[in-house]
Amino acid sequence: MLLAIDAGNTNIVFAVCEGDTIRAQWRAATTTSRTADEYGVWLAQLLELESLNFSDLDQAIIATVVPDALFDLRNLCRRYLHCEPLVVGAPDVTSGLTINYDRPDGVGADRLADAVAAHDRYKGALIVIDFGTATTFNVVSEKGDYEGGVIAPGVNLSAGHCIKLPPFCRAWHFTGR
Repeated sequence: MLLAIDAGNTNIVFAVCEGDTIRAQWRAATTTSRTADEYGVWLAQLLELESLNFSDLDQAIIATVVPDALFDLRNLCRRYLHCEPLVVGAPDVTSGLTINYDRPDGVGADRLADAVAAHDRYKGALIVIDFGTATTFNVVSEKGDYEGGVIAPGVNLSAGHCIKLPPFCRAWHFTGR
């Protein structure tokens, strides 16, 4: 089975995948000071609740937008799963899509994973929107190429700032069809 790790700015999501089925999924706060052993102890207990253990996991993939978390997540996979994880966006890992962007290395792992998954599921040209700490809008061509996108503040981040505005600024009215 595969351990998929998505390390975002706010949360790290761990999922155990068996083929196309997600067998289990857990979320932890993103903390760059957490060590591989701390992840290991935490994950071992959660796996046990699902009648799973590290020996059931033989593959791992990591997508992270938090570079400081990568070292310990890699070591978690090496030490407890006894495997070398694939790292989305690493030079030696191919995503299967062409990145038509001025700075291909500037496209985050989250955006690449979104583009690959969306094109795999929905053929044709797409705009992929991901509501996280940041809201990303990504354009995928009909061929599945990454064409670029926009990053905006996430909903919670934006809402937190709106609360501080005077009451007349918070009264939003939308019209249209």
